[in-house]
Amino acid sequence: MDSFRKKFIEEAAELIDKLEVSLLELEKSPNDEALIQQVFRVMHTLKGNSAMFGFDLIDSFTHNLETIYDMIRNGQLEVSKDILNITFSSVDHLKAMLDEQNYEDPDFKTVHNGLMGKINRIINPSNAETEAESAKSSNEKSESLSTYYILFEPNENIFKNGTNPLYLLDELCSLGEHKVFAHFNRLPGIKEITPNLCYTYWEVLLTTDQDVNAIHDVFIFVESDSKLEIQKLAEENLLADKLFVEEVSQLAEVQKDVGLVTIQRLATKAAARINKEKAKQFTKERIATKDKTAASIRVSSDKLDHLMNLVSELVTTQARLSLFAEQTNVPGLAPIVENVHKLTRQLRDIAFSIVLIPIENLFGRFQRLVRDLSAELHKEVDFIVEGADTELDKTIIENLSDPLMHIIRNSMDHGIEDARVRITNGKPAKGKIHLKAFYSGASVIIQVSDDGAGIDPEIIHAKAISKGLVPSDKKMSKKEILDLIFLPGFSTAKKVTDVSGRGVGMDVVKKKISDIRGEVEVESEVGKGTTITIKLPLTLSIIDGLLVSIDSSPFVIPLSSIDKIYAVDKESIYSSFNNLVTLDGTQIPFFSLRKEFNLQPSSEELEQVVVVNFEDNRVGLVVDYVIGEYQAVLKPLGKHYKSHDIFSGATILGDGTVALVMDTNKIIKMFATSK
Repeated sequence: MDSFRKKFIEEAAELIDKLEVSLLELEKSPNDEALIQQVFRVMHTLKGNSAMFGFDLIDSFTHNLETIYDMIRNGQLEVSKDILNITFSSVDHLKAMLDEQNYEDPDFKTVHNGLMGKINRIINPSNAETEAESAKSSNEKSESLSTYYILFEPNENIFKNGTNPLYLLDELCSLGEHKVFAHFNRLPGIKEITPNLCYTYWEVLLTTDQDVNAIHDVFIFVESDSKLEIQKLAEENLLADKLFVEEVSQLAEVQKDVGLVTIQRLATKAAARINKEKAKQFTKERIATKDKTAASIRVSSDKLDHLMNLVSELVTTQARLSLFAEQTNVPGLAPIVENVHKLTRQLRDIAFSIVLIPIENLFGRFQRLVRDLSAELHKEVDFIVEGADTELDKTIIENLSDPLMHIIRNSMDHGIEDARVRITNGKPAKGKIHLKAFYSGASVIIQVSDDGAGIDPEIIHAKAISKGLVPSDKKMSKKEILDLIFLPGFSTAKKVTDVSGRGVGMDVVKKKISDIRGEVEVESEVGKGTTITIKLPLTLSIIDGLLVSIDSSPFVIPLSSIDKIYAVDKESIYSSFNNLVTLDGTQIPFFSLRKEFNLQPSSEELEQVVVVNFEDNRVGLVVDYVIGEYQAVLKPLGKHYKSHDIFSGATILGDGTVALVMDTNKIIKMFATSK
C-alpha cells in the first residue's frame, strides 16, 4: 500500500501542476467552457484518487472546491477574480496537503479552515435565488439526456492492482439511469478457478446528462490495461422505451453477450419510435481531447539515468570494437562492427528522445510567478509564452528553474515600469514579458524579453567604477558593460525589496547556466526593453564530435559548432598578418591551438583549419590532423580542473586514451581577451 500511496503522490503532484496551468488559461478566457470542463475534470480525478488511497482530507477539500466549478459549468456561477484567487490559494494548499506531516502544523490548520470557509460561502450564499437557479439548471439537464453502451472487460489480474471492478460499476451507475448485464461465460469449472483472477465482464446501458468524459473518468486508472468500449447510442433516453429494454434483456439471457452491433440496431429502432423526425446511429468515437492520447508509462528518473549511463558505456565499447576491427583482419568482422555501430547510434537516439522532455511544465510555473508578482508590485503584465513544446534533457530543465526565475523577477521589478510612468513615456499601461524557446542547430535558445525601461550602460559603468570592479580609465564596449551585471553582488537597485535588489541574482544565473554548459547574453535599449538569451545544449551526456590531434594529443570539437574544414599550407598560417587567413575568398580570423597551448610549431607542411561558428562570426582553429567523426561520451573533469572551463569535459577513446572536449566559444573568448 505504501508503494501505491507513493505513486498517488507523484500523480497527484502532476495533476495539481496541470490544474494550475489550466487556471492560468481560464483567467485569460473566463468564458471558455472547455477550460471550465478541464478544471472540473482534474479536480474530479484528484478527488477520486485521493479517496482511493486514503487521503481523506484532500478528498473532502477537493470535493467542495469541485462543487464551485460544477456550479460554474451548470450556469449557476460565473468565473470571477475572487473565485480564481481562492482556487489559486487552494492549489498551493493542495501541494502542502500531499505531505501528511503538515497536518498537525497550526499554520496549516489555519489556512485550511480559512479556505474551507471561503469555499463554503461561495457554494452556499444563503439566498433563494441560488436554489431557483439550481432547479432551473436541473430541468435543463433532464432535457439533454443521452444513452451510452459501455463494454468493460477488465484485465484478469485487476485484483492484484488493488482495484475492485464492482466499485467502478457503482460509480458508473451513479451517473444516471442504468441497466447492467454481467457475463460469466468465461468462468472455468470449480476446480480450475483461481480466486485472485477476474473472469467476469459487463455490458452496461447508461442514460445520463453527463458527457463521455465523465464515463472515461470512471475508468481512468484501468483504461490502459482493460478492454473498454464506450459508444453513444442516441441523444435520447432509450431506457425509457420498454420494448428496447425487454429486447436487450432477452438477448442477454440467451447469448453469451449482446454485442454492440445488435444493441445499435435495436437502439436505432428505439430512437425512431421516440423521435419520428430522425433516426440517429452513431459510430464509435472519442471526444477531441482523447483523440491524440498517446500510450505512455511512468518510469522512475533513476532508471532513465541508469539507461543513459549504460548507453554511454555501450558507445565507448563500440568505439573500442571499431578500433579493434581496424587493427585486425578478421574475415567478416567489418560488417558486424558496422551493424553494431548503426544499432548503437539508433539506441542512443531513442534513449535521448526518452530523456528529452518538453519545458511546458517549467513555463507553467512562471505564469503563476508573473501573476503573483503582478499583484504584489501593482503592475499589469501580459506574459506571453512561445515554444513550450521545445524539448530539453531533464537534467538541464531541473537546473534551469532558478536562473529563469531570477531573470523574470528582475524583469518584473527592474524592467517593467509603473503604469503611470509607461503612459507618460507613450507606452501601453500594461507591460509585456515574452518567454520564448526554440531550436538552433544542436542547441536550444531560451529568451526572456520585456518592453520595460531597459538597462542604462552609463549607470552600470558608473556603479562598477564606484565599486572598484573596473578601472575608471578603461574603455569598454556596450556589450562588455552590460555583462557587468553578471558579477557577484552587482546591483543598481535603489532599495532592497522582497523581489530583488540584494545583488544575488544574475551572478547565480551565470553560474548555474555555465554548470550545464550553457551561455547567457544580455541586450538592452534604454526605454525600449531588455532581452536575455540563454543558449543550452540539447543534452549533457553524449555528443557528436570531430576527433582532432594537436602534438599527438587527441581533442574533440563538437560537430554542432563546426562550419567547414580546410587544409592550408603552414606558410599561410605563420606568415599571416593579424591572424587572418583567406579561405574561399573570405578573410577569417584564426587561432593556432599549438601556439595558444604553448607547444612547439608543427613540422608538417599542411595545417588543418577547423572553422567554427562563434556568435555571428566564423573563426578558425588550427590543428595538426583531423582524424574523423566521433561519438563522445562526456565525463566531468572533476573539481581539481573546474577552472579550466575552456574544456566542457573529457571522453575515453577506443584505445583507452583520454581526449579533452573543447568548448569552442569559451576557447575563442579566452584567446581573444588575452590578445
